[in-house]
Amino acid sequence: MAEIHPTAIVSPKAELAEKVVVSAYAIIGEEVEVGAGTVIGPHTVIEGPTSIGKDNQIGAFIHIGGAPQHIEYKGEKTGLKIGERNQFREFVTINRGTSFGIGETIVGNDNFLMIGCHIAHDCVVGDGVIMANYVQIAGHCQVENNAVFGGLSGLHQHCRAGRAVMVGAITAVTLDAPPFSMVIGERARFVGINLVGLKRMGFSEEKIKAIKQAYRIIRTSDLLLEETLKKLEQEMGEIPEVSEIIRFFKNTQRGVIIR
Repeated sequence: MAEIHPTAIVSPKAELAEKVVVSAYAIIGEEVEVGAGTVIGPHTVIEGPTSIGKDNQIGAFIHIGGAPQHIEYKGEKTGLKIGERNQFREFVTINRGTSFGIGETIVGNDNFLMIGCHIAHDCVVGDGVIMANYVQIAGHCQVENNAVFGGLSGLHQHCRAGRAVMVGAITAVTLDAPPFSMVIGERARFVGINLVGLKRMGFSEEKIKAIKQAYRIIRTSDLLLEETLKKLEQEMGEIPEVSEIIRFFKNTQRGVIIR
């Protein structure tokens, strides 16, 4: 059975799995599903439709599943899906999707959101993402696995943060931040690859060397980007990480930070 504090308010239409803990003054609304072992801190509000997986640590004064902050939203039924083993610290907010977006916001597994972080409507966040205090992710963004954000940084609407990217503190990302890179600045600029992060993730020296070479070719080529990517694909496309970089550039809608 779930352990529910006497002061908590839990809708009879919510579904709480075994070993869920609901702390004092928390409010759990209709159409909320919470997986086994998840702990919900005091004064936290969860609205539905929201699905939360197993073994999450959800801290105090958090608001999950709130309506999207968009002037075109008219109360349509949309959702939020959260995976397993995430840790959300105080004052984190995560909104549901919109009917004119993908219809739901998705957060994966093993993510760590520190104090005051916000994930807006229709975002897709992968696994193993770390967001330091007050990171702000605007609507329709994509954050790929193992991305790291310094405090007070943020993504502009419709931007992507590639796998294992490092976004420096107080950085505004207004174009796509490419995989394995480090971007820093009032308006984010490319300053190199995320060397420390890649080593921590166990990337071999050969893979790191290939990533460096790929970005060197992209940044220094005199060819048009399309031609540069084609050349890079021919020369190094068999390397999975280089192929990932090429796909990221090819799929951009807003442009990619490379200078």
